[in-house]
Amino acid sequence: MKTVYTFGGAADHSDERQKDKTVTGGKGANLAEMASIGLPVPPGFTITTEECVKYLSEGAEFTDELRSAVAEALAHIEATVGKKFGDASDPLLVSVRSGARVSMPGMMDTVLNLGLNDKTVVGLASASGDERFAWDSYRRFIQMYSDVVLGLDHGLFEEALEIAKEDKGLYADTEMEASDWQELVAEYKRITEGELGHPFPQDVTEQLWGAIRAVFDSWNADRAKVYRRLNDIPADWGTAVNVQAMVFGNMGDTSATGVAFTRDPATGERAYYGEYLINAQGEDVVAGIRTPQYLTKAAREAANAKPLSMEEAMPEAYAELARVFDLLEKHYKDMQDIEFTVQQGTLWMLQTRSGKRTAKAALKMAVDMVGEGLIDEKTAILRVDPMALDQLLHPTLDPEAKRNVLTTGLPASPGAASGKIVLDADTAEVYAARGDKVILVRVETSPEDIHGMHAAQGILTARGGMTSHAAVVARGMGRPCVSGASGVSIDRANKTLRIGDAELKEGDVITLDGANGQVMSGEVPTVEPELAGDFGTLMEWADKHRRMKVRTNAETPDDCRRARQFGAEGIGLCRTEHMFFDARRIRAVRQMILAENEGTRREALEQLLPEQRDDFREIFEVMTGLPCTIRLLDPPLHEFLPHNDEDFADLADATGLGVDHLKRRAEELHEFNPMLGHRGCRLGITFPEIYEMQARAIFEAACEVTKASSEAPIPEVMIPLVATKRELELLKALVDATAKVVFEEHGTTIEYLVGTMIELPRAALMAGEIAEEGAFFSFGTNDLTQTAIGVSRDDSAKFLAPYVEKGIFARDPFVSLDIEGVGQLVEIAAERGRATRPDIKLGICGEHGGDPASIAFCEQVGLDYVSASPYRVPIARLAAAQAALAD
Repeated sequence: MKTVYTFGGAADHSDERQKDKTVTGGKGANLAEMASIGLPVPPGFTITTEECVKYLSEGAEFTDELRSAVAEALAHIEATVGKKFGDASDPLLVSVRSGARVSMPGMMDTVLNLGLNDKTVVGLASASGDERFAWDSYRRFIQMYSDVVLGLDHGLFEEALEIAKEDKGLYADTEMEASDWQELVAEYKRITEGELGHPFPQDVTEQLWGAIRAVFDSWNADRAKVYRRLNDIPADWGTAVNVQAMVFGNMGDTSATGVAFTRDPATGERAYYGEYLINAQGEDVVAGIRTPQYLTKAAREAANAKPLSMEEAMPEAYAELARVFDLLEKHYKDMQDIEFTVQQGTLWMLQTRSGKRTAKAALKMAVDMVGEGLIDEKTAILRVDPMALDQLLHPTLDPEAKRNVLTTGLPASPGAASGKIVLDADTAEVYAARGDKVILVRVETSPEDIHGMHAAQGILTARGGMTSHAAVVARGMGRPCVSGASGVSIDRANKTLRIGDAELKEGDVITLDGANGQVMSGEVPTVEPELAGDFGTLMEWADKHRRMKVRTNAETPDDCRRARQFGAEGIGLCRTEHMFFDARRIRAVRQMILAENEGTRREALEQLLPEQRDDFREIFEVMTGLPCTIRLLDPPLHEFLPHNDEDFADLADATGLGVDHLKRRAEELHEFNPMLGHRGCRLGITFPEIYEMQARAIFEAACEVTKASSEAPIPEVMIPLVATKRELELLKALVDATAKVVFEEHGTTIEYLVGTMIELPRAALMAGEIAEEGAFFSFGTNDLTQTAIGVSRDDSAKFLAPYVEKGIFARDPFVSLDIEGVGQLVEIAAERGRATRPDIKLGICGEHGGDPASIAFCEQVGLDYVSASPYRVPIARLAAAQAALAD
């Protein structure tokens, strides 16, 4: 089992482990793959992810075996390029990059030009014949290494550079001469020694192992943990290290560096997309330090830009790049994200990977590639991330609305968002936590901003291109982003900014349109999305291949309409307690709860019956012909009790009872733990008239709709929080008796089912008995998770994050089902329920019903349906198809 794999030159690429992303990471696997098919890849080597895991778990030390393997791999690079690492006359320089099995933008900045010191820089100047290039490379290396490896603030070096340019009356970095860079190198070294208390490392081997250590350590850096948490990446994957011979894009006007995509990652259009810079190194493009130029002539002309595109300025290198684009797409059968360098006219490929894309682009590419014969329908279904569809299911700016455009930048990530201006990531997180929508405005973003980018509705940067950190991360998160808005000027000290001619301050509201790069003042109205075209096509394919049905959790006609528009095949959970919170009804509900006898309680229920009947009638009208699971009242009582003197006074006026009497009655009903108190079926057992009223409302509404429609509704009455067969037996008898009376009154009969929600561990274990009475089980995994692991969902946010970070739970168990624990209860209940009643209908209606990983588990268990919130119905449809295909 190798720990280090070489690539390029005469390296042997036959070991399949080398092309396994779990072993060599996405970057390392693709470098080996590119080299094996004959593309121009600078030679290098990859240290496996397994070594990272070993390093982190065994005291952060390197083994002798690893040191020996790295020395051997370094010799491979030296032999291939004909240069020696650390040679004072013509040195080999290398880059060091991290590379996990999945793309993690901002994980760790690349270290370029490693191997330079006070002696080798002189050799590089002599060998290249370009003293300016050599000292420019050395100052870049010191800054990158000091930042990434030694942990110094890169702003210290940026400030020194700006002072140096100002002192010399220069504006651009390219105006600096060799002697200027030499002076700056000396200043950089003084900064490093002053901050650290020891000189900048001159031993090139020490430099290399310092960079390798930094890559391994970066896996557990704060920003990596945040990214892993946001993207559900396990902590035990680790990251690989890629060490590669340097090629230089900053060796004059015949050299360049760039980032490109084989298709447009924002729209999915089949057109080369990217940026490049002449006489530059890679970080110049992605960091927004210089404004990059367009890759193609068509893109330049469309933007009315003057600097020549790569196609025009470097036609031979561009033609070779275009050939590589086509080759890579056909080889990987997917859109590729490429980094390249042109060194004195020769093209070198530094990276390829399946590129991140917006949801809109993912859909278009998947559908187009089926049409082009690159992939089949099943591959297209599996290729689109279900959660990415969320980007398409929310409103965009109303095209008819008035827009006060302040400035225009680059349309870096599509979508639209309005929010309050915030100028740093921490403030964005604070504002968002208190419920404010915010727009994060920065000169340029960095990996340290990731938590604020996630908290924000949208991102605006003054610098950077379409492939900048802000653009790439925003597209991955589904956040609208406008980058490179040169009309934005920020005063961090005073928390103010100028956008165009407008003076704004933190807290003012702006709107971004990521589709065209516009930045507008105030909030602009939005319109609902249209789910047709590529979206509709992919959903048709998904529906063809999935086995499970997809229902929705909804209790209002509007939510039902939206869910049906999104393809819902019924209601999996109608939470009737949510229907009683408006001001008119809450008084009757409180009167019912605080009643001291059945007569008074029935008086309140008589007020609620017609309104409850109208609720169900409207829902049945929208969902005609589809099954509708209606959960009878399941409120923690404290949610409905009066909370203040005003509420008690209002209720006293309505009932004629004294305030003191009502307060005493409320105190009698007080519960120390309402979530485990007098709720669910316990309410129906003690006060059967409540469930009788709801059952009557359901069946009366169903009869009315049946008479008016050719398709009858299919009510499924759910008894909540059952722990025993006897509870369900009693309440099912009540529902059946009520149905019989209503059917006789209306002279009609409709089909219906009575079942229960499995949300207690005892119910799961006793499912065989409970199935004797229940025609269906719906797994309420929110409560089942709470009761199984003994954690309140409402309080868990205070302590669950460290549990996930420490690997106690792989993911928040209220977001993605705890398959090992809670999942076992679901499997047991399903197995025992089917043993008693083979035709029992099984579904899941907790929030997990919209989580792809949980849906995959439901497919394995063989549930009949999942139920999700309306906006997650398309996500569930696609995830169910993927689960069926994977199975």
